[in-house]
Amino acid sequence: MSPQHEAPLSSGGRTDLRADCTACFGLCCVALPFARSADFAVDKPAGRPCSNLRQDFRCGIHARLRDEGYPGCTVFDCFGAGQKVSQVTFGGTDWRRAPQTARAMFEVFPVMRQLHELLHYVTEALGLAAARPVHKELRKALARIDGLTRGSAESITALDVNALRGEVNPLLLRASELARARVPGRRRNHRGADLIGANLSGADLRGASLRGALLVAADLGGADLRDADLRGADLTGALFLTQAQLNAARGDAATALPPALGRPAHW
Repeated sequence: MSPQHEAPLSSGGRTDLRADCTACFGLCCVALPFARSADFAVDKPAGRPCSNLRQDFRCGIHARLRDEGYPGCTVFDCFGAGQKVSQVTFGGTDWRRAPQTARAMFEVFPVMRQLHELLHYVTEALGLAAARPVHKELRKALARIDGLTRGSAESITALDVNALRGEVNPLLLRASELARARVPGRRRNHRGADLIGANLSGADLRGASLRGALLVAADLGGADLRDADLRGADLTGALFLTQAQLNAARGDAATALPPALGRPAHW
């Protein structure tokens, strides 16, 4: 996975939820495993540094990731978890200078990444004026999750993140429903639907719920995710859309994006 991203990331103005690879010890390139596939050129187990990781924790082939067979790296987003683990949890001491910290650091990173992703979504929900009825609960959730990210390595790895998601997801769903309720006309519910390869080009998805839908290789003309065809799509009002999802999709100069998200370099 790449220590540099294709386009600026956004998390509702919170810079701590944007990946800052200059403050990270290349954790995504070491802690996480990947398998040889269309996304990665080789196999790599968790805990082993990628062969392309330099001594300064930067990617040696960043400018050629797609050409070298690593498109999976270009769509990964840690939501700022890398620098949090590197600079806060472990106080700026990297795993090369202190090898005894490596195992704990690599175990904390994927958990922190999930916590930061939750923070990202809750922050976005708080930015929805229509979701004001649940803002109080969302602010409580934000404070709680933020506090958990500042705990010790041991406390973070011991967290039941699935249970935490189960508590926060109803709030996010309610925020989404409140925002979509303002869209005129019939609002389709595709939540959890199997839409792999579906041709939804030209479909009216205004206000539709695509939460948890499988959209791999779908021709959407209005959604996101891996290999989705977004050429000419208007995503300006999309909810909970991330930069990583855009980076994984196919779009063009005519694809309209939310103001806070950047156009991927490969479009």
